[in-house]
Amino acid sequence: MTDFQDPFLKSNKPVKFDQKYVDDTVRPGDIGIADQWAVNPPSDPCVGDLATPVNSGYFTKAWLNNLPFYRDGLSPNFRGLEVGAMFGYFLFGPFAITGPFRNTDFALTAGLLSAVGAVHILTALLVLYNAPGKSPSVQPPDSTIVNPPADLFTNRGWADFTSGFWLGGCGGAVFAWLLCGTLHVDTLMKQGAFFPWVG
Repeated sequence: MTDFQDPFLKSNKPVKFDQKYVDDTVRPGDIGIADQWAVNPPSDPCVGDLATPVNSGYFTKAWLNNLPFYRDGLSPNFRGLEVGAMFGYFLFGPFAITGPFRNTDFALTAGLLSAVGAVHILTALLVLYNAPGKSPSVQPPDSTIVNPPADLFTNRGWADFTSGFWLGGCGGAVFAWLLCGTLHVDTLMKQGAFFPWVG
């Protein structure tokens, strides 16, 4: 016990503080500082998003906020077009190079048809996500994505995103098919230069 605490603990009178240390804006019903900082387990596990050097760092925020899904100034249809083009373009390769027709003259065509089929399946899943009737779950702002696109998380916005995804996915697969059908890339694929162990 310090000399400062001793007089307060031994007396029965309420402690009086100097008026300059008293905050008159606080009322008896106000929430206390302990209640403000109390840890309550959220019902939604996604609510517990802590700002860390990884998820709120400059590079992470700049990279994620520049993705087509979160970039400012894009319509939902154009967001879907960019995301779908990337999916279709990159789905073509595994189907063409490692598919069952990889050693035949139909490898590129089989890869194209398989990639377009995969894009159709993914589009059906996006349609099902919007099917129950209520709007898709709106992503709240967090420490990484400060301004999520509000126009995307509506029934109409998600339908536009889905149609753009389908068109972009099919177009990306066709572009990869045309690119791999050129003379230089076709020669490399026949020689097994990309994946020499496949074949």
